[in-house]
Amino acid sequence: MASLDKPPVTTSTVKWRFPAVHPEGRKYVAIAVGLTLLATIVTKVLFWPFVGLVIWVATFFRDPVRTTPTGEDLIVAPADGLITMIQRVPIPRELAGDLGDAPLVRVSIFMSVFDVHINRTPIAGTIRQVVYISGKFLNADLDKASDENERQHIVVEGRDGRLIGFTQIAGLVARRIVGFVKPGDMVATGQRVGLIRFGSRVDVYLPDDVVPQVALGQRSIAGETVIGRVAGSPVTGIAQ
Repeated sequence: MASLDKPPVTTSTVKWRFPAVHPEGRKYVAIAVGLTLLATIVTKVLFWPFVGLVIWVATFFRDPVRTTPTGEDLIVAPADGLITMIQRVPIPRELAGDLGDAPLVRVSIFMSVFDVHINRTPIAGTIRQVVYISGKFLNADLDKASDENERQHIVVEGRDGRLIGFTQIAGLVARRIVGFVKPGDMVATGQRVGLIRFGSRVDVYLPDDVVPQVALGQRSIAGETVIGRVAGSPVTGIAQ
């Protein structure tokens, strides 16, 4: 019998590293560098402000490595940001074909311009649906942004047949949703599925047998924070 006083055995070490810039953002970094060079030619006074711009653009498109928790009963956050809403709402008509007509609990995650904007799938499985809808660019923190803003709906079918729908929503500053997946693709939990440029929101629709594991005002980390857990009983106590 192993001694309880012995430290756990580890086979490797983990070191911190600077997050890489996602390929989608490298052209914007290059543009910012070009503007910095031009500004410096005009006047050296503009050099440092434009260097700050380069750093901000590179930071915005950062793509850090994430460690996703394992467990068939877990639903993980698809986005970094602030949990701004946990509420039972009607299903968007674009998702009703897969998720049904009954209202579901929606967890909304608001991403500021300082958050990582790479979005990840909440569960492993098969991409059942990807629907892009053009629209307005209202403040993504507004409730009506779910119905009026540019958005992209994604439905993932888990290995157990459970369907999870989530929506990428462009915001006041964000003007482009970039998708990385298409219907039929197989995805692992926490796999990158897209990004939204410059401030936005992601809504996740939880089935009734999934209990939210986050609170309003909490910050989530895409691919790591558990936002729901399968409990086998209907969700209760959620604002209507």
